[in-house]
Amino acid sequence: MFLNWKVLLCNYVKKLNPILMKNLGWMLLSIFTITMSAQQKKDTVKQQTIQLNEVIVNGKIKTNPVHATVKNDYQKKVIQPKNVADLFSEINGFSVIKRGNYAMDPTFRGAAYEQLNVMYDGGTKAVNACPNRMDPITTHIIPEEISKIEIIKGPFTVRYGATFGGIVNMVTENHRLLDNGFHGKFSSGYETNGNSFVNMLQLQHVANKFDVVGNVGYRNFGDYKDGNNTEVPSSFTSTDYGIKLGYNFTENQRLQAHWRQSFGRDIKHAALPMDTDYDNSTIVSLDYKVINIGSTLKTITTKGFYSYVDHLMTNENRPNFNMVFASSPVESTTIGGKVEFEFNMHKDFNLFVGSDINNIKREGNRTRTIKMMNGTMLPMPMVKVDKIWQDAYINDVGVFTEAKFNLAAKTILTTGVRVDIVNAKAKDLEADFAAIYPEVKTNETNVSGNISLKHAFSKKAILEAAFGRGARTANMAERYINHFTIGSDSYEYLGNPLLKPEVNNQFELGLKGKIALDKSLRLHYQTSVFYSIFEDYISAVVDPTIPRKFMPNQKPEFTKVFTNIEDATKKGFEIAAKLEVLNDYYLQTKVAYVKTENKDFDESLPLNPPFTSKISVGVDKEKYWAKAQYNIVSKQENIAPSFGETVTKGYQIFDVKLGVKPLNKLTLGLACLNMFDENYTNHLNFSYKNQADLPMTRINEPGRNFTAFLQYKF
Repeated sequence: MFLNWKVLLCNYVKKLNPILMKNLGWMLLSIFTITMSAQQKKDTVKQQTIQLNEVIVNGKIKTNPVHATVKNDYQKKVIQPKNVADLFSEINGFSVIKRGNYAMDPTFRGAAYEQLNVMYDGGTKAVNACPNRMDPITTHIIPEEISKIEIIKGPFTVRYGATFGGIVNMVTENHRLLDNGFHGKFSSGYETNGNSFVNMLQLQHVANKFDVVGNVGYRNFGDYKDGNNTEVPSSFTSTDYGIKLGYNFTENQRLQAHWRQSFGRDIKHAALPMDTDYDNSTIVSLDYKVINIGSTLKTITTKGFYSYVDHLMTNENRPNFNMVFASSPVESTTIGGKVEFEFNMHKDFNLFVGSDINNIKREGNRTRTIKMMNGTMLPMPMVKVDKIWQDAYINDVGVFTEAKFNLAAKTILTTGVRVDIVNAKAKDLEADFAAIYPEVKTNETNVSGNISLKHAFSKKAILEAAFGRGARTANMAERYINHFTIGSDSYEYLGNPLLKPEVNNQFELGLKGKIALDKSLRLHYQTSVFYSIFEDYISAVVDPTIPRKFMPNQKPEFTKVFTNIEDATKKGFEIAAKLEVLNDYYLQTKVAYVKTENKDFDESLPLNPPFTSKISVGVDKEKYWAKAQYNIVSKQENIAPSFGETVTKGYQIFDVKLGVKPLNKLTLGLACLNMFDENYTNHLNFSYKNQADLPMTRINEPGRNFTAFLQYKF
């Protein structure tokens, strides 16, 4: 019996990707061998769980950060996510920047890219190698691994790194909560629009002292069609695997190691000038935590991580290939870590003190083989090499302290401060960049802080008020990019190593709770109102003194240069309400609104999402559930013309999702997304670039799409 299981497992892995057999086969077989050699009968005694620093929102009112929210019902979404960014679609206040099916970035309240502090398991990070963000952090993990997403809505804690617009923590499954013994999970899904399918296999073994889990996933997505039946080039395949090992030295000490790799292949980017030939990533993390140390020093938490992204993009299948062949192999390396001490100074006073470090290094060039010039084929092609990252690095060392005071039985005051020491440099400058910026080394000291008050009127209502100051240093593209097209428009962008860090001074007031209207009716609600004053906001502005460098006869003829905007603000609100009827039935609505203002230019800041509302009705029982949702997105007229933005129309779409558990371990799901086949585009979508027979307009979202989902646990 053991041999048959091993043969089946090997065959499954071989079908997914030959690379995996070299890296993963022995790992999963080892897990299985350990498992089957262990006792066959499950030990049903629950093991004590030592929570590593992977969970920010733990369900405890006294320790949770203010203005935090959690989304964790992904099994019931019954759609097949292209990558983790798809999981944000139903979180109030979130939008997605889309360049295709693969390169998608989540945004929150108009904060995007490094303005959001995005991490896995409380601190693990991976930084994109591609300047066009073909490979954001959300592409380097299996979406089915994510058990929940935690969000802190602003710079209201200093314990998880420098934070400008909010924290997004994607938490992987905690398998220590399972009974002792062998466990497994297999899931598979299919989408009609694009003929797409996903598969994932996970094996786990839990014992008193140790636990091990291994998983492998494969995704194959085709080009989808929009509501006008236009095919959008967006296909890709990706293969992922990972292994997590944990060991409990004692009841209060745990060590955990996590290794994962992802392999993207043949990735089409409808709204970028090139496609991805391959995108390989490796992420390694090591966590150690000891709890209940003594009466004063309560907890020590440490984390270290390493991530490496190896990315190749070319224009081999694009219309301009006959004129020029461009190939850009780029690499990104991120190394970081954290140590934190928790002190219980008094029964009503907890103190956190720690330090963290992040080092980002990128390198890579673009090689252009020019075959045609001014409409004439060259007798001998010319080869040019363009420096993309100019061998740049950014180091950030932070120290922080945060204190929580129980002012009264129902009132908690939190205050914190952090200092980030940043140094950055590009070591291999292009000549024209050096002519503009002869000195590119930067040293900064940035100060962030927060103060908040949380008051529980009762167990059913909580008021939260907070102020946070979050400082963000300019990222590598904003500092060192040299005449590359990296935005939603066709401009070349030029970095600016003299940029000041941008600062978000955010005020927020929120109220959440529940009301029992009668025995069969309960109302859950959550609302937030926020206002931000920005200092030195970083954006890009056309400089008429700097002409474009490549293809100088084309438009636009000038270059955009990253600069600081002195006077800018953001305001908005979110409202969510859920009326539960007879415990299992519900009516829910969510509303999100953001308005930004660039007072220097008398316009909106770029990437401002439109007003969005969602109305849903459903049933949620243990054995089955169903949900019908009506999504309403308004016309967006608050735009940034200086950034190349144009007005987008509003739209309305209707989705239906169904799920059932015919057996205790089997879950089935069906969905119809965009049921009425609406042709629409999101305001944050990029426009088609370098595509044959497609206009220079924003890419549309998929038309009608039927999906099926299956998950079996054993």
